[in-house]
Amino acid sequence: QVQLEESGGGLVQAGGSLRLSCAVSGRTFNRYAMGWFRQAPGKEREFVVYISWNGENTGYADSAKGRFTISKDNAKNTVYLQMNSLKPEDTAVYYCAAGDPYMARITSLGEYHSWGQGTQVTVSS
Repeated sequence: QVQLEESGGGLVQAGGSLRLSCAVSGRTFNRYAMGWFRQAPGKEREFVVYISWNGENTGYADSAKGRFTISKDNAKNTVYLQMNSLKPEDTAVYYCAAGDPYMARITSLGEYHSWGQGTQVTVSS
């Protein structure tokens, strides 16, 4: 059973930056595709960004393109989400998720088999 733990959330002013981390237990981390999702109050959980198991491919929601960057450190069993130019609408609980190496739909919650508990990101205007 893989376990995921997010960290790095907090309160930041609009235009600021945060880096989220997701530590993953298990010896097969380098075989997991990883994703970040977020859920704002009263809204459904939505896809933010994805990285393939080998780190060679990434995918971003339109809201994240040009501002967010995902990276994966297999040696540290950790995936990162660097968020720059944050906006109040980025306020949400951010979740990391692990999936099998080859997923049909990287944006679909159902493709991911393991989830962290989430970390709160609040962007003030």
